[in-house]
Amino acid sequence: MTGGVRTVIYPVKDLGRAKALFRALLGTEPYADEAYYVGFKDAGQDIGLDPNGHARGMTGPVPYWHVDDIRARLAALREAGAEVLQDVQDVGGGKLIAFVKDADGNLLGLTEDPASTTAS
Repeated sequence: MTGGVRTVIYPVKDLGRAKALFRALLGTEPYADEAYYVGFKDAGQDIGLDPNGHARGMTGPVPYWHVDDIRARLAALREAGAEVLQDVQDVGGGKLIAFVKDADGNLLGLTEDPASTTAS
């Protein structure tokens, strides 16, 4: 079971321009504003801008499914034929992420929060 898609990460080439665009769209300031990641929260969604996304194989926005056990879910996806593009990585504070590509080239992200808040 998952907690659904509550995070979408966009690969961006110009972080400043992308940040300005999402600031205008969402009408809010980012909660995280670093050279390697900018994050916004709006209407229960987490919107991220990743200036390194293209180099890691992101071809467009990646929806991230919130899961309780990222390693088990990643293993199940691999067994079902997904290609792992990013293995499980801690991005700070115990938050884990990974993403895969399915047979049709679609990207699927996984995230596990340190407090396992997928049920909320």
